[in-house]
Amino acid sequence: MGHVADREPPDGITRHFTVAVFVVHEGHVLLHPHPKLGIWLPPGGHIEPHELPDDAARREALEETGLPVRLVGAPGIDHDEPGAPRQLLRPEGVQVEDISQDPPHQHIDLIYFATLADGHPGLLPEPCGEDGQGMTWVDRAGLRTHPVSAEVRTWAELALTEVPRR
Repeated sequence: MGHVADREPPDGITRHFTVAVFVVHEGHVLLHPHPKLGIWLPPGGHIEPHELPDDAARREALEETGLPVRLVGAPGIDHDEPGAPRQLLRPEGVQVEDISQDPPHQHIDLIYFATLADGHPGLLPEPCGEDGQGMTWVDRAGLRTHPVSAEVRTWAELALTEVPRR
């Protein structure tokens, strides 16, 4: 048998690992209109080869919004001994999403919650990410008026509830 990367998927479906980051600040969550899907989504994207998921979540949020973030949550166990495995942040959720783009494939999406990195004032900063993606701060009422899927609305509402508690 060859390397894992050389193997054909047993079910013929190619899968990519991705991250989605629900950034919360002052009762708002950061979303943008996806140009192809027509729905509002959080910042996110593909985990690069050899990149850790935590690093990918911070990188994607910074690239797409221009704002540094601090991931919210905890590792699976609190263990930090010399020589022990590094504990990564446990995602809030993991989901599989069918992508119909040519060729069809799936995303294994790791869902993270985040706040703005320390040093940001209480005001909502203007997102200034790549390609003018239209990042906008949305409050709970806005989640009902923006075209968001039920899945994104559920994650955003959970983030708006949980992030202030942590």
